[in-house]
Amino acid sequence: MKRREILKTLTMFPLAGAIGNSGSIVQAAPLPKRDIFSEFGLRTFINASGYFTSLSGSLMNDEAFEAIRDASKHFCRLEEVQDKVGARIASLLHAESAMVTAGAFSALMLGMAGILSGNDAKKASQIPFLEGTGIKSEVILQKAHNDGYAHALKNCGVKLITVTTAKELENAITDQTAMMYFINYQASLGEIQHAEWLKIAKKHKIPTMIDMAADLPPKENLWKFHDMGFDLVCVSGGKFMRGPQSTGILSGKKDLIAAARLNAPPRGNNIGRGMKVNKEEVFALYFALERFINSDQDQEWKMLEDRITVIANAASSVKGVKAEVIPLLLINRIPTLNISWDKSLIKLDNLATNLREGNPSIEVMGGPGGSINVTTHMLKADEVKIVAQRIKDELTKAMV
Repeated sequence: MKRREILKTLTMFPLAGAIGNSGSIVQAAPLPKRDIFSEFGLRTFINASGYFTSLSGSLMNDEAFEAIRDASKHFCRLEEVQDKVGARIASLLHAESAMVTAGAFSALMLGMAGILSGNDAKKASQIPFLEGTGIKSEVILQKAHNDGYAHALKNCGVKLITVTTAKELENAITDQTAMMYFINYQASLGEIQHAEWLKIAKKHKIPTMIDMAADLPPKENLWKFHDMGFDLVCVSGGKFMRGPQSTGILSGKKDLIAAARLNAPPRGNNIGRGMKVNKEEVFALYFALERFINSDQDQEWKMLEDRITVIANAASSVKGVKAEVIPLLLINRIPTLNISWDKSLIKLDNLATNLREGNPSIEVMGGPGGSINVTTHMLKADEVKIVAQRIKDELTKAMV
């Protein structure tokens, strides 16, 4: 079914324009074209860094953008949108149910709140003030997994209990344990791996949640953790998937997703009322997800590597410069190029700043020892050679 057909089944008849007394339709005059970035004095840049929130995430793909435009023309009930789009998302992710959230952090919070409240509106209204409510108030995670994003769980009023070994995990489980939490990108840093974590959780009948916010590609991660047995899975919609930056997905067990929605908009008197996701974003996220799953990821990966090669060849053509593809990082696992230089031959203190302040402005990541790291997955096709030439020019200008 095409995008417009899906939207049509959920909406009322469109208003193409105002109808005058004669019965004819009066079309609105086209709006004047405005350069919004210039109007507000904002710097735009070529993104050779990555899909980071501070850099406004990723650029939406065409399907997501068109879904926003189409959905913006009609009214419909938000709960019905979440019901029907959530069911489609769940079918793609091997999950019982799913919902679109206001980013992955929101997915963590709403999933946690749903576990605490269950299908009890009174309990939902008591979060995050859990003392004296009878609501379980502890979450267990590995010390290596206790990063800043775990604050989403603490926002719900729970206490984080950290462990290192499986024996410590067993000893930490009490009648106050509400959930066991796992962060996928930190898996290699912890002693307890996915399978053992799940085995212990199921033994004690404790719900599990995994954060895999930025762990795409590969696309198989979208259903891998459901197939493993995690009860809730959280992912960002605005990174490699290229949906709206302000979206995420919470997917998992049907009863837990229903409980999470009890803590979410459009309902009030709950912790998630401010985490609104409009219908436009819900549809856009779905179409971005659909396109991502249907894409040829091997072909796309090869394209990213070819782009890296173009930039590496340009940089390394300068005497004293080394350009090397570095091992995949724990998070944002995409081809990444490190560019360093012999400081006795090239007097350049901060290449990243020079690229940012030049024309066109280019954002890269800082690397070890003053070097830079470059990625290509956020570049438009015509920007690859621009980035390559600018880096080469800056290095050449700084030669002694």
